[in-house]
Amino acid sequence: MKVLVLGAGIIGVTSAYQLAKAGHEVVVADRQTGPALETSFANAGEISFGYCSPWAAPGIPQKALKWIFMEHAPLILRPKFDAAMLSWMMKMLANCTSERYALNKSRMLRLADYSRIALADLRAETGIAYDERMQGTLQLFRTQAQLDASAKDVKALAADGIPYEVLDRDGCIRYEPALAHVRDKIVGGLLTPKDETGDCFKFTNALSKKAEELGVRFSYGTTIKGLDVESGRVLGALTDRGKIPADAVVVAMGSYSPLLLKPFGIKLPVYPVKGYSLTIPITDASRAPESTVMDETYKIAITRLGDRIRVGGMAEISGYTNDLGQARRKTLEHSVTDLFPGGDRSKATFWSGLRPMTPDGTPVIGPTKIEGLYLNTGHGTLGWTMSTGSARVVSDMVSGRRPEIEADELAIARYQHSAARPSVHQGGGLADTAGKTV
Repeated sequence: MKVLVLGAGIIGVTSAYQLAKAGHEVVVADRQTGPALETSFANAGEISFGYCSPWAAPGIPQKALKWIFMEHAPLILRPKFDAAMLSWMMKMLANCTSERYALNKSRMLRLADYSRIALADLRAETGIAYDERMQGTLQLFRTQAQLDASAKDVKALAADGIPYEVLDRDGCIRYEPALAHVRDKIVGGLLTPKDETGDCFKFTNALSKKAEELGVRFSYGTTIKGLDVESGRVLGALTDRGKIPADAVVVAMGSYSPLLLKPFGIKLPVYPVKGYSLTIPITDASRAPESTVMDETYKIAITRLGDRIRVGGMAEISGYTNDLGQARRKTLEHSVTDLFPGGDRSKATFWSGLRPMTPDGTPVIGPTKIEGLYLNTGHGTLGWTMSTGSARVVSDMVSGRRPEIEADELAIARYQHSAARPSVHQGGGLADTAGKTV
């Protein structure tokens, strides 16, 4: 079967690789000049199989109000008249209950743990290198209140059989020796030892080469104008280079996926939540992290990537904008220098990317009401973490096989259950608020 994958980020490339392994003829189309040049380019570098939680959680609305007045706030809201933004925010607030949090976290942990197995298998079969480390994630608490609040996460980890360890101050220092220099600033932490780290950009580029060896064809510099749909079945995609025919299409376009689907009455509640990162050369390894430290106060991940420190985080709700606000840079610099002043900030690279977030934190993977059209999108901050498992799931679905994990509740059907099937060709360009096409 000929399968077209739309998007060459981490989700699109892992999907293409698994589909090619399954015996399909695969084409990947992307507007960029190569793989992983948008949201997958410089993410935080953490592969968080255990540190995997929905942003919609009990207490978040109250915390959000406090964050508005913080100098180094983890959440930045730049409201505008945007119906999609308002709808997404209302849906997210509806998920900020204990019951919804437990359900959503369980779904996410299931997919993340499956991805852990899938990544290990893929690494063994390909031998690709990407500054990988398998030394876990330390969620670092600066206050006793943060440590006490972690009880709900410990409960969820225990329920799903995910290894964890609650650490006191000395335990954190044993795990991350550089923290000895700032021991008075921390009270404890939550260690998830199965977590990993790695450069997502390096991984995606290396895997794209392996995919090409399996016969995958990458069509870069190709702008997707729309889907070609007739009588309720997808026939391919319409691009600025003409039509690309396919028997099945996998949409892996991140935050731009809803714009592609909207003309067909498919309301995908995915909205861009901008994150920022700094990549800093290490000058003093004794003052740098060994793996990933998640600074709970600022919701910032500080990750060791070879001879670099990747500092990533924050959530800015401001639509489809990629501007680099200097206030955001100051927050990243504050967190990393406060804990790990072992890098040369004067040589740091500043970056931002649009994370495709769902209101419940769980990605959308599976079929749609249009025959042959599948989604693999909405992974938010966890695209790197969930990519390999998500790719296996969508490949099994396209191939007509039952996925190895329970995946029915990952589909878009959890948001919408009925809509009329379109029966016309549709295209005409997908414009975001910045006027770009996807």
